[in-house]
Amino acid sequence: MPELPEVEALTAYLSQRLTGRVIAEVQPVAISALKTYDPPVTALAGRTVGAVVRHGKFLDIEAGGLHLVVHLARAGWLRWKEGLPALPPRPGGRNPLALRVRLEGPDAAGFDLTEAGSRKGLAVYVVREAAEVPGVARLGPDPLDPGFDLARFRALLTGERRRIKGVLRDQSVLAGVGNAYSDEVLHAARMSPYKLAADLSPEETARLFEALGTTLREAVERSRGLAAGELKAEKKLGLRVHGRTGQPCPVCGDTVREVSFADSSLQYCPTCQTGGRPLADRRLSRLLK
Repeated sequence: MPELPEVEALTAYLSQRLTGRVIAEVQPVAISALKTYDPPVTALAGRTVGAVVRHGKFLDIEAGGLHLVVHLARAGWLRWKEGLPALPPRPGGRNPLALRVRLEGPDAAGFDLTEAGSRKGLAVYVVREAAEVPGVARLGPDPLDPGFDLARFRALLTGERRRIKGVLRDQSVLAGVGNAYSDEVLHAARMSPYKLAADLSPEETARLFEALGTTLREAVERSRGLAAGELKAEKKLGLRVHGRTGQPCPVCGDTVREVSFADSSLQYCPTCQTGGRPLADRRLSRLLK
């Protein structure tokens, strides 16, 4: 799933290519991806793109007073094309294409939104204000906002009785951090993903805050200037524990382990994060009973 660093890079990439350009046509292919109907997607045609911004994991393209807001979900992606086909895309079948945006001009440039797999979660909204999108309206603070400091982070964790892994992933608490970067942040902070947020000491909270900012800023910097098609590969290369089950930890050499968590799985290093003790995988335990 694209998270804050990848969406930040996409925002910069699209800003260079869309700002000041006129949208010629928006062609929906997977109607299930459209979450709004008023204004219709056709209302974007003829409008000039003014800005491209990010809200957490949401991409927001403003054009003539309307906002095309996109959430790429688990398997969605944006593919920039310098020359789009002249014929309209055909819906149905195994076509991963969900929506096409064509710009005015002889170059026929634009982008496709695609989604792989059978679990469809990609969401497209056309709204007058980005806050009309429920997911945007409920977002917590952005961890890369200059005004987001340790005191505010500490206040978010006060009284929070959930495991810190789940808190970091909760978009109403922090905007933009998902499964992959929460694993990376906790590894950098040398902290168990099962630790209760409210039980963190002042020193642990400060360490986690530092790891959060450093991990995300470094990921954004690695992605800076890359084309949209290169971002997924860059993300995988930069991850230390997430998605690396069975491989050696790059810090201590212990074997990276995996346990189920909520609707997904997490990866961690026992030596770096849990005092050498493997975490219990409760979902696996239930299956073995």
